[in-house]
Amino acid sequence: MSSLSAETRIVHVQAPHKGQRLDVFLSAQDPDRSRSQYKKWIEAGHILVNGARVKPGYVVRPGDEIAVQAMERSGAGDLVPEPMPLEVLFEDDDLIVVNKPAGLVVHPGAGHERGTLVHGLLAHCPRLASQGAPLRPGIVHRLDQETSGVLVVAKSDGAYLDLIEQFKGREVRKTYCAFVYGRFREPCGELRTKIGRHPKDRKKMAVVERLGKEAVTFWRVRRAWLDLVSLLEVRILTGRTHQIRVHCHAMNRPVVGDETYGGGVRRAQRLPNPAVRAAVLAHVHRTMLHAWRLSLKHPRTGKDLHVEAPLPQDFLDLEAALQEAVQEGFVWERL
Repeated sequence: MSSLSAETRIVHVQAPHKGQRLDVFLSAQDPDRSRSQYKKWIEAGHILVNGARVKPGYVVRPGDEIAVQAMERSGAGDLVPEPMPLEVLFEDDDLIVVNKPAGLVVHPGAGHERGTLVHGLLAHCPRLASQGAPLRPGIVHRLDQETSGVLVVAKSDGAYLDLIEQFKGREVRKTYCAFVYGRFREPCGELRTKIGRHPKDRKKMAVVERLGKEAVTFWRVRRAWLDLVSLLEVRILTGRTHQIRVHCHAMNRPVVGDETYGGGVRRAQRLPNPAVRAAVLAHVHRTMLHAWRLSLKHPRTGKDLHVEAPLPQDFLDLEAALQEAVQEGFVWERL
């Protein structure tokens, strides 16, 4: 039997957000929860502005201090260790770094109460940092469900706090690999925009002009097949929700397999080369994004820690299929 527990956080309103409804403002700061969820919490008194209860339509002002008591399901029955195969890339008393497979959710949430990475980690190492939300022990960053690759989790509270500061200070170097549609004129480049909620579809993020958060992405072409598909190496300076996927979409180079941001089956079916089209349709079954490398300072020793997750089998299979598809009459490039 689970019970309700609360995690309280403080949010301060800055000048650019002046005039927004409280529920709209809070949902824009938290992509994991909807405006209607915040409206319910405000009406229930779980959210206070300057220490007082207000209505969801309260108009925020610069300097307002908002105490958000987000109610989470918790209890002994909710975080039962579940043994599962884990590819451990590094582990000591403070950290565990794993190669998360595509399809695995990082922590419990709506629709994913069991079978998450957190459940598997608790079976592997019963002690994770107590810091963090009740159902996210030790979690300092996340990967989308379909994204594979390197993910670091704190096992001690000291490591958790140190890693949080490293992520906030942009000291952690995160490099991904991604298959995208199209070809780039330049071998490398960068994109600096603001990313916020999509103005029409709240389940999506988008490049926005106002009220978003700064997002910086650096990219380099590793390989290209005709002008149809490219393999990118992508480093993100910031860690906004869906950042790489949103930025690739904004460049009209959506990530292959990304149904949400324009890289789904319909895009594959429009590929003009039959062999390339067949290769993509046969080998792509998820968003082709992989967290390849992670570099940070070890929270206890201060030494540089570099961890790499080799490209997964579906990346290798697609790469081989694309090479085979274009090999007749075309020498594929390594840029």
